[in-house]
Amino acid sequence: MAHQEMEENQISLDNFEKGIDNPAFESLGEERLHEDHDGPRGGSKEERRGEGKGRVSSYCRKALQPASKAKRFCKAHAKVLRMVFWGILGAAYLCYLIAACWLNFQRALALLIITAVVVFFILWSLFKKYCGAKVLLLLSPVQKCFQKSWPWLKWLLSVVLLGGLVTWLALDTARNPEQLISLAGFCFILLFLFIFSKHHSAVSWRAVFWGLALEFLIGLFILRTTPGIQAFQWLGDQIQIFLGYTKAGSVFVFGNTLVEEVFAFQTLPIVVFFSCVMSILYYLGAMQWLILKISWLLQISMGTTPTETLSVAGNIFVGQTEAPLLIRPYLADMTYSEIHAVMTGGFSTIAGSVMGAYISFGIDAASLIAASVMAAPCALAMSKLVYPEVEESKFKGKESIHISGGEEQNILEAASSGAAASVGLVANIAANLIAFLAVLEFINAALLWFGEMVNIKGLSFQMICSYVLMPVAFLMGADWADSPVVAELLGIKIFLNEFVAYQQLATYKKNRLEGLEEWNGGQKQWISVRATATLPGIGQ
Repeated sequence: MAHQEMEENQISLDNFEKGIDNPAFESLGEERLHEDHDGPRGGSKEERRGEGKGRVSSYCRKALQPASKAKRFCKAHAKVLRMVFWGILGAAYLCYLIAACWLNFQRALALLIITAVVVFFILWSLFKKYCGAKVLLLLSPVQKCFQKSWPWLKWLLSVVLLGGLVTWLALDTARNPEQLISLAGFCFILLFLFIFSKHHSAVSWRAVFWGLALEFLIGLFILRTTPGIQAFQWLGDQIQIFLGYTKAGSVFVFGNTLVEEVFAFQTLPIVVFFSCVMSILYYLGAMQWLILKISWLLQISMGTTPTETLSVAGNIFVGQTEAPLLIRPYLADMTYSEIHAVMTGGFSTIAGSVMGAYISFGIDAASLIAASVMAAPCALAMSKLVYPEVEESKFKGKESIHISGGEEQNILEAASSGAAASVGLVANIAANLIAFLAVLEFINAALLWFGEMVNIKGLSFQMICSYVLMPVAFLMGADWADSPVVAELLGIKIFLNEFVAYQQLATYKKNRLEGLEEWNGGQKQWISVRATATLPGIGQ
């Protein structure tokens, strides 16, 4: 009888998996406890073992009662507790910020600006969530009036903007007439691309002009305004400091001698580190948020579809293979024009991880970042000029496209997967450097041999590029004296590898900073600051 009772009270696996309380934990311990008080202990060993298990389970339930109550309390008041937590954390950070500004305001200025930007976007999100619909309803009469006036208002706005642009260019180029060369080169490129456009009559001039206008405004802010110059210079300095932390891991793995003396161990680990950081930012959702904001700005101004715009915006931070993954579910339904925009954006910008390697060469970080940001609207504009949209896109009119997050379960897994994913990129860079530098050496040896047959001394691939592409380099804004060197780097980038081009550009910059003579015989050892500032665009 006792054996049958124990079988009935045994824990069933089905009940355990379904989360049903087993009666053995509820009654067995209490019954055995009463029996201990009522009479002498007896029965078989199995009965005594059952008594012990029931007693332990009863004690465990009593011991866990406070934790269970606390868990139920937290679930019932989760929202309030979350608000209290964030309130305490916000108050603590506010006290920290005030203390930092009180001790040294100049030192804490960057922290204050970053905090203000973050607070602005948080408040803006809350405003849109709780008050956005009401504000739109109140502004609906104004919106209707604006829509009625837009047909003639857009022309008035265009004339005003164009007049302001022409006036500013006239005043600016009066002080620097050499800038007219760059302007002429820019117009020549537009005309050249329009001549080879797929559908001349279908060109969306709104996308073209707004893309170029955004590029111009971004460049004007970055290069001509004091806040823009200081902000991007500070950002470039911080990135260089941040990339310097790679040395700790590199020295531990390879040793200080290799890291100090060997190029591969100085540069390639930066790609691993940057890829790891980018993966963490994706896991936290920071990159998705930033890409969506940039995509929204490009979309509403240029009138492009969300899919192509999102991919081009992503190319500012990731490479041409990773950016299309942001819109992978939509690729099958995209038009040829949209696919062309995705490809153009990939070739127009620099992946963040590779940008870190270029910065380690000594290339100006602010110029690289500015060039990559400016390239996004320009890439969309040039893409719509060369391959206009003639099909009906399935995504036209959609306000946004969802970006799926990564599959990582925690931040450590995101860091590890980001570092592991960069191994292929590092191997690809190393293999390409070995292969293309060897190919370049072979081509130069062959050209030298053929040149000597007809008494042409020093014939090389770089020499050919310096003559063929020198007009292009001059129209880009380089001085005529620097145009042959700029043309060489352009040829190496276009026909061989941009990594090699940046490495040689770093050599020219280093020679100038070290104070070497500009000419060594007939060989130019460095190029001007203007040419160096223009050349980050060769990586786009």
